[in-house]
Amino acid sequence: MMRPGCFGPLVSALLLVSLESAAQAPAPAPADETPRVTTSDTALLRGTSEDPLGAVLAPVTLPDGATALYGFVGAPEIGVGFRQGISGFELEARARLQWFQLSASLELAVRRKVLEQGILSLAPTLGLGVVLNSGATYMDDRNYSGVLFRVSPGLVAGWRVADTVSVLGLLDVPVDIGLSNGQSRRIQALGGGGVEVYLGSNLSALAAGQLGVESFQERSGESHTRLGYSVRLGLGVRLF
Repeated sequence: MMRPGCFGPLVSALLLVSLESAAQAPAPAPADETPRVTTSDTALLRGTSEDPLGAVLAPVTLPDGATALYGFVGAPEIGVGFRQGISGFELEARARLQWFQLSASLELAVRRKVLEQGILSLAPTLGLGVVLNSGATYMDDRNYSGVLFRVSPGLVAGWRVADTVSVLGLLDVPVDIGLSNGQSRRIQALGGGGVEVYLGSNLSALAAGQLGVESFQERSGESHTRLGYSVRLGLGVRLF
């Protein structure tokens, strides 16, 4: 028969093991601690209205319900715009000032994503608007005044190279047709690219450049062709 005094060492050993197990167990997180968002969590948000990257040109179309405001400075244009994702399409309103010619344009555009394969997405754009040209020649000696109707087909390609970075390919072919002077024309074909980076707090920054040709005429039989280009630095914010 085991004596009562034999239980002392056994109880002490069990208490020691329990204390060591409690010391090695991880401490529970405070109840009010905010869960951290990991890279994998951000990747799961891609293509949804909660994905924060993109406000100026990226993504190629905004997700349904997403809204963005942007502005940019550059040469030869500065401008502002509003973007809204609706049922697989994107609607955009934009106002621009061509400060080399002192001409202003107002446009409404629609964009539709036609390809999404891995990190690559592609969307054609079509814009309609009006151009009011002052005819100033202080920086463009071939400029002419008038009111013109603008049709702006284009294409935007996007490569999502990181959770906070999108590389863009750009093609724009704005065509201006004279309203006040039926013989005036202006056509540009510009191609290039850029990069848009998420800065935090729903802000995204854009740097982009395009190069191409510009053909124009003020009256029939007097056409001119020259180098066309566009450089932009933009900042946009996601509102929803």
